[in-house]
Amino acid sequence: MARPRSSDKRKAILSAATQIFAERGLSAPTSAISSLAGVAEGTLFTYFANKVELLNVLYREIKLELADAMMTGFPRNKSVRIKLHHIWNRYTTWGVAHPEQRRVLSQLQLSDTLTAESKEAGSAPFVEIETMAHDAVKQRIFQDIPQEFLSATMEASAQTTMAFMATQPASAEKFQALGFEMFWRAISKK
Repeated sequence: MARPRSSDKRKAILSAATQIFAERGLSAPTSAISSLAGVAEGTLFTYFANKVELLNVLYREIKLELADAMMTGFPRNKSVRIKLHHIWNRYTTWGVAHPEQRRVLSQLQLSDTLTAESKEAGSAPFVEIETMAHDAVKQRIFQDIPQEFLSATMEASAQTTMAFMATQPASAEKFQALGFEMFWRAISKK
C-alpha cells in the first residue's frame, strides 16, 4: 500500500526545485532537488511523474503567488495610471523579495517545457491586467503598442528597476518610483 502524500514534502520539493533551478538552470538534475528537499529521488517522482511535470507545476505555483501579490488590493475603480502603478509596485516589490522565483519564472517562460495548459493557467489570473491594457489603448491613454511588446517593455523596465532596488535598498523606493515614471512616459500618450 502506498503512503499518503504529504503537503510538507511537496512544498519541500517545490522549494528545493526553485533554489536548484535558480542556481543551476532548468537542466539541473532531479537528484539535486531531492537531495536538497531531504527526500529520496523516487519520492520526488511519487509527487511529480517526471521533470516536465515538476517544471509545469512549479511554473503554475510561481504564477499564482505572483498574481496574489500583484492583485491583492487592486484598485479596480481608479484610473489606468493608478492601476498600473499598483501593479508595478507590487510586481517590483515581489521580485526583489523573491529573486529565486523571479529567476526561475524567467527561465520557464523561455523554455519549451511548458504545456499549453500551464501557460493558460499561468495567464488566467492576469486577464484583468490584459483587459486594462487593451482598454487603455482603445481609450488612447496608451500608445498603440502591441500587447506583447507592451508586456516585454514592462518586464525589461521592471527587471532594471528590481536590480537597482535590490543592490541599493536604501534607495529602493526612489528607484521603484523612477522606474514607473520612465515606463509610464514610454507607453502613455500624455
